[in-house]
Amino acid sequence: MGANFLGKTALRRMMLVVSKACFAAAACALLAGCDYSATAELHTGNVENNELRIGYQKSNVLLNLMRVRRVLEQKLEPGVHVVWQEFPAGPQLLEGLNIGSIDFGCTGEVPPVFAQAADAPLLYVLSERAGPATEAIVVRSDSPIKTVADLKGKRVALNKASNVHYLLVRAIEKVGLTWSDIEPVYLTPADARAAFESSRVDAWAIWDPYYAQIVDAGQARLLADGTGLVENRGYYLATRQLVSGQPQSFRVLLAELRAMSKWGDTHRDELSDFFAKVLEMDPRVMRVVGHRRKFGMESIGPEIVAYQQQIADTFLRLGLIPRAVDVDQAVWNEDRK
Repeated sequence: MGANFLGKTALRRMMLVVSKACFAAAACALLAGCDYSATAELHTGNVENNELRIGYQKSNVLLNLMRVRRVLEQKLEPGVHVVWQEFPAGPQLLEGLNIGSIDFGCTGEVPPVFAQAADAPLLYVLSERAGPATEAIVVRSDSPIKTVADLKGKRVALNKASNVHYLLVRAIEKVGLTWSDIEPVYLTPADARAAFESSRVDAWAIWDPYYAQIVDAGQARLLADGTGLVENRGYYLATRQLVSGQPQSFRVLLAELRAMSKWGDTHRDELSDFFAKVLEMDPRVMRVVGHRRKFGMESIGPEIVAYQQQIADTFLRLGLIPRAVDVDQAVWNEDRK
């Protein structure tokens, strides 16, 4: 019944969807160690220019708002279909971009460095304003750990290759420790919280809204946030194929992101309450998050490139990426159409 009922074209489309799902599942399995290089050759590509495939995380406010309100679906040319795919964190999202299952997404500042080191076909296209206070290293409320220096010999949970990876590096090096002085435990946010609450780790490097939530619950105490240590930017990243092959959809997407960010800056409580429903979190917690974050989009200028290069050079020095990365080679701007 299958082929005759569906028709050959529909059947091929179904096979493509199944193939992409298999690639995504394989990528998630490999990301237990964030081995981007293991799947660097698996570029499925976007075979249909009438699809705009966007990866998002639950913690990304603007993309979630656009998704729920169907903003892009109303603004794109007729016939362009928007496909939304959720990822647990930035490294997994960029693995999806690397293997060709999505065209666009947003992550923190570290995942693009790891992805670029694995030859992922990404381009930095926009940056959110720096928000160092929206990520932190926390310990349990009753922990004897009082300073970052006390983390020596301790187990610290973090999502490998995420924004907090660089925060943790900067924090321990500032107090004279080295990466080998701590025991990093690489876990996704959900698994890290379980390990933190059950005392299987001594500290947790995490970002909002999970940071705000664990502190509000009275289960955690701030050890250090990113202030004075990192910029903690969010980056919007696209495949080269999207930029060159779907320029109209790409520019509509950027314009709507800029507009959404401006709206969010003047409607923080409304945005926070919306986000509380999406994440099923206490609106009080989400208002803390909403007022702590910075709104506004910036082009990827020389200062941002230099900052990202500093991150890349740091991870190369620590042996956490396999080769040197030239961030500037992965930057899109109006002059590099």
